[in-house]
Parts: sequence; C-alpha cells; structure tokens
Amino acid sequence: MSDAAEAIATIDVIAEDPRWSDLQRLSAVAVPAALDGAGVGQGWEVAILGCDDARIATLNADFRGKPKPTNVLSWPSDERGAETPGGAPLAPDPEDPELGDIAIAYDTCAREAGEQGKTFDAHVTHLLVHAVLHLLGYDHETDDDAMRMESLEVRIVTALGLPDPYDDA
Repeated sequence: MSDAAEAIATIDVIAEDPRWSDLQRLSAVAVPAALDGAGVGQGWEVAILGCDDARIATLNADFRGKPKPTNVLSWPSDERGAETPGGAPLAPDPEDPELGDIAIAYDTCAREAGEQGKTFDAHVTHLLVHAVLHLLGYDHETDDDAMRMESLEVRIVTALGLPDPYDDA
C-alpha cells in the first residue's frame, strides 16, 4: 500500500439532523477500527450522512425501492463483493481511496438501541462498522457471507470494548 494509504482514514461527516452531535466522534472510532479489522489499513475516504427517518426513508425508496426507514444504508464506490459465497471480498484499489458513502438514521438507531437494551453509542458504532464493511464488499446475502461478515463485526466491535452486537443476552 502506498504512503498515502498509511495515513488516517478521511471521514467526511455531514450531520443533517442536529441530534447527531456525536457522529463525528463515533465515526472517528468506528471507521478506522473497521478498516483495520478488515485488514485494509488506513488512508481510505468515507462520507457519512447523519439524518432522520424521513430522509433515510426517501433514500431507501430511491435506491432500494423500499419506502420505509432503515437504520443505515451504504453505497460502495466500486463493486468489491466476493466471487464465491463466504469468500473474501476484493481489495479496494489503492489508486482510488474513495470507498463510498453511508447514511444513518437517528430515529431508527435510537429506537433499536432502546428495544435491544444497548447504549446508543454502542449501537451506532456497530452500525458504522457494519456499513464500512459493506463498502469493502462484505454482505449478508447468503449464510456463508453473513457468517463471515458478522464474525468480523463481532471481532471489531468487541476489540473496541463494546458488547457483542449479536448477543441477545
């Protein structure tokens, strides 16, 4: 990887909803942890939009044909998905540091955190890690893909000192 790729990740955060006052701080933890956990190192660029349920519902309708709110959406700048189910995604191109964009909805995140008995910060950190892994080509379309992605998420999130996001206990 080039010297530029060894620098800290560039994270552009737009807090469209003012309730996202801590999104920059949470992103500064989650994004580098996800990049390191996935083994791609730093130096990549990610844009994050902190919005509300109305905005993410519009984005979900426009891009996925699902006119309802969701917690997080991601748009990779390139197709990096694994060639076989459960396989490793393709490495990002070091000549093109842009990984893609993420949108995250405050209302849905707050509701889910409460329903799941998690802190808001832990839930958002997990969702940001999850979204960055999507930008890197990980998905959960098949059981093998889901197992690979979820085990990586657990490893990254617990290394940050947060609880296993998939532990229902």
